[in-house]
Amino acid sequence: MIILRKGEERGRADHGWLKSFHTFSFADYHDPSEMGYGDLRVINDDRVEPSKGFGTHSHRDMEIVSYVVEGELAHKDSMGNTSTITRGDVQRMSAGTGVLHSEYNPSSSSLVHFLQIWILPEKKGIEPGYEQKHFSEEDKLNRLLLIVSKSGREGSVSLNQDADIYAALLDGAEASHRMGPGRIAYLHVVKGDIRLNGLDLSSGDGAKIRNEDTLFLSGKGELLLFDLKG
Repeated sequence: MIILRKGEERGRADHGWLKSFHTFSFADYHDPSEMGYGDLRVINDDRVEPSKGFGTHSHRDMEIVSYVVEGELAHKDSMGNTSTITRGDVQRMSAGTGVLHSEYNPSSSSLVHFLQIWILPEKKGIEPGYEQKHFSEEDKLNRLLLIVSKSGREGSVSLNQDADIYAALLDGAEASHRMGPGRIAYLHVVKGDIRLNGLDLSSGDGAKIRNEDTLFLSGKGELLLFDLKG
């Protein structure tokens, strides 16, 4: 079973310096039917204007993954991490017992477009942690590349939850993913046009997936696929 969620149906926020689309309920956007999917709680599609950003704020008991689509995102946190993530970088911050951090666009001329993803941890009260890795365009071309997993297998970023995130850049080829017993999935189209098991999706669209043995993906575009426990 596949349930489509069109990009224009998402929640929206326009703060001038920040324009954001919320796949699931977040901040002032609340939809009781869209509170997340499995352990996936947030997908925020954010665009931040030059020299603007999120001031220091706190998080706890959440696995936060940032995926940069375009531009640069500067990060600083109370664990002592300072970095600038760019296209191809994947960053994971485990908030655990509590962490402070800030994010901003260091460019004076270009916006930054990134996805902020929240996944519920397998248990609360863990020690905060941080990890960052780079994945090339070639690695993601016409295949599903594992970029986040519980064990950090195959060179992916590790996560404190039984969840896998795959990224792909399809250029007319087909990629497939076999679902394990009892697993569910969520597809997010970052940009372009993607076909999923005969259904057409475009930039910003998503799909809730369950009771499907194999996922067949084709088209021209960029996507993230979340493989989650049911």
